[in-house]
Amino acid sequence: MHTRARITKAWAYISFTLTVAVIAFLFIYVFTSGFSVISWQFITDVPRGSVLGSEGGIWPAIVGSVWFTLTALILGGIPAVATAVYVVYCCRSSWFEKFIHTIMQSIAGIPSIVLGLFSYSLLVRTLGFGRCILSGGIALAIMILPFIETRTEKAMRELPKETIFESYALGCSRLYTILHIVFPAIKGELVSGLILGGCFAMGATAPLIFTGGVAFASVPNTVMEPAMALPLHLYLLLAQGTSMPQAYGTAFVLMLIVLVTNIIATFYSRRKKRRWK
Repeated sequence: MHTRARITKAWAYISFTLTVAVIAFLFIYVFTSGFSVISWQFITDVPRGSVLGSEGGIWPAIVGSVWFTLTALILGGIPAVATAVYVVYCCRSSWFEKFIHTIMQSIAGIPSIVLGLFSYSLLVRTLGFGRCILSGGIALAIMILPFIETRTEKAMRELPKETIFESYALGCSRLYTILHIVFPAIKGELVSGLILGGCFAMGATAPLIFTGGVAFASVPNTVMEPAMALPLHLYLLLAQGTSMPQAYGTAFVLMLIVLVTNIIATFYSRRKKRRWK
């Protein structure tokens, strides 16, 4: 048993080292490939040139990605958290709970390209929203809804039941218990789940191709305008194959945003969990 524990520990360290090494290699490779164009001007300037992205920067794509991500988090995060609350604290039917889980699993299994086509048919054409941030945000919200719901439900189920029963025993209502005990207790996991869901949405390309992403656009002012997005801009640069340094520079910025956001979410979650305990 002692030998097995040592082997397991060694395998865990080797796996962790390999994971970190692969991530470091990707960042170094992408950074060195796009080093010639990565600068503050590249980040804050607008794209220019007769060929897409051959000159200028990616600022509208960064802002557009933020718009798409925030729209997806608002439209997908609220129903995801509400669904988790219902399943854990309100649902009294095991059959209906399984039905909800089946729906979530089915949504999670939809290919992003299919989701983009569905959103285009329903939102852009049938409902007449047109190609805009709202259409893209709804498509991304559907995509990240199962992810946020699963993480939130897991965090709620890990909360000691004694805490909930003690609140009920003191005469607190279910709503008061959820708002003042459950949410503060899982605040770290809830916020980190939303942030990671936002990272998931920020890196998606296929839904934006059909709904709200465009090649050239200024910084948007409302959700009813189309916008550029970093993953779509990167896809178009790679597809044309004539602006590879700009493509690597765009990829590095996107990877850096996702990495930093993930680190912040992880540390915030751990910090809040320690404070609650």
